[in-house]
Amino acid sequence: MRGTSRESLAKAEQVLAGVTVTEGLGAELFSVAKLLDGNGSLRRALTDPARPVATRTGLAGQLLGGKISAQALEILTAAVAGRWVSGRDLGDSLDELSVQADVAYADGQRKLDDIEDELFRLDRIVTAERALSDKLSDRNIPVATRQELIHGLLQGKANAVTVRLAERAVDGRGRNFAGSMRSYQVAAASRRSASIATVRVAADLSEADRTRLATALGRQYGRDIQLNVIVDPKVVGGVRVDIGDEVIDGTIAARLDEAQRRIAG
Repeated sequence: MRGTSRESLAKAEQVLAGVTVTEGLGAELFSVAKLLDGNGSLRRALTDPARPVATRTGLAGQLLGGKISAQALEILTAAVAGRWVSGRDLGDSLDELSVQADVAYADGQRKLDDIEDELFRLDRIVTAERALSDKLSDRNIPVATRQELIHGLLQGKANAVTVRLAERAVDGRGRNFAGSMRSYQVAAASRRSASIATVRVAADLSEADRTRLATALGRQYGRDIQLNVIVDPKVVGGVRVDIGDEVIDGTIAARLDEAQRRIAG
C-alpha cells in the first residue's frame, strides 16, 4: 500500500485505537471488506475522490448503519473519508483493521501471548503437512468446507481469536493461507511494538537462552523482539535468525558453505 492509501489507513487505525474493541469487531470489519470485494460499483462510490467526503461517508452510513456496530461504523467512516490510490486499497485496509481489532481484543483479554504462540504453531503444522496445506489453499474446495476443516483441527485446542483468524486465513481475499497467517503473526507482534525473529537451531533453547537472545536482539534493533524458535537438524550447530529481510547466520553449516566458496575461488 502506497502514499495516500497508507496515510488513510493510519488515520483509520487511530480511530480503532480510540474505540472499545468488542469480540465481534474484527469479524464486522472483515465482512465489510468482503462486501466491497463483491460489489465494484459500491467500492468505486466509496473511494471516488471526485465525490465530497460527506457524500461518501453518508452513503456508508445509509447502507450499513444499524447493520454493523457503532464502533465498526465509526472506523468505516474514517476509512471512507480517506483518499485511496486504488479502490481495492479500502477493502485491503478494512481487512488489515479487522486483524488489528482481533489482536487488540486478545490483548485486552490478556491472551495475546497465547494467540502469537498458537498462530505460529498452526503455521508450522500446516507448512509441514503438505496434504493439509494443499486442501486449505485449494480454491476449488468451497471456503466453508475449508473453514470447517481448520475449525475441526483447532476446536478445543486454541483460543477463539486464533480460530477466527485461521478461518479468515482460509478465505484469504487473494492471499494464500501461509501468507495470511504470517501477516497475523506480525500484527500480533506489532501490538506489543515488537518484531518477530524466526530462530532456527539444531536443539531447542532453554528459557534463559531465549531471554538472553531476545534481549541482545532487542538492544541491536532498538525494540522488543518476539522469538519464534524452530528446531531444524539441518542447522548443524549455532543459530540462524531471520528478522524481516535481514538474516543473521551463525550456524556451522553457513560457515562451511563460506569456506567452500573461498576454496573454490
